Amino acid sequence: MRFNTTVRSRSLATVAATVAVVGATIGAGVAGAATISPANTAFTAPGTISVTSDASFGVPVNCNITLTGSVNADGSAASITGAKVSGSNFLCGVPVIKGLPWTLTPTSATTGQVSGVAFSVLSSNCGPATLAGSFDNMTNTLTSTNQSLSGNCTINNLTVKPNPAFTLS
Repeated sequence: MRFNTTVRSRSLATVAATVAVVGATIGAGVAGAATISPANTAFTAPGTISVTSDASFGVPVNCNITLTGSVNADGSAASITGAKVSGSNFLCGVPVIKGLPWTLTPTSATTGQVSGVAFSVLSSNCGPATLAGSFDNMTNTLTSTNQSLSGNCTINNLTVKPNPAFTLS
């Protein structure tokens, strides 16, 4: 019995090359992951939110919002553990925040997403949803606009400024 070593060598070389390319690609993906700094730090993020829901009869309700949480030790994400809504509109005082903690994950130096966002306003149950947003390192501003949530709810605009200031990279 005789093996064709030429074919076998080429096959092993092809497999080895494929493994090397896949390994390099995975390594580059991990090395290129976006991060939040300062890492391992508690934060507050006051700002404003405008929401449309059945409870508001489709009219945008503008409120103040303050998010609280902490950035993971490795800066890969932040955990939002609190969300307080207030304002002069009656509906600003009735939201029930659900599904905390929410996770803020940077997707680049200028974008991120917040997953698990859910709340109720009277009979309107909104979310859970993942909100896409943009971040401006120069102004330290996280913004999300026109984000639809289940329950016929829309976050028309959300703008917060973390303290201490975040830097996405």
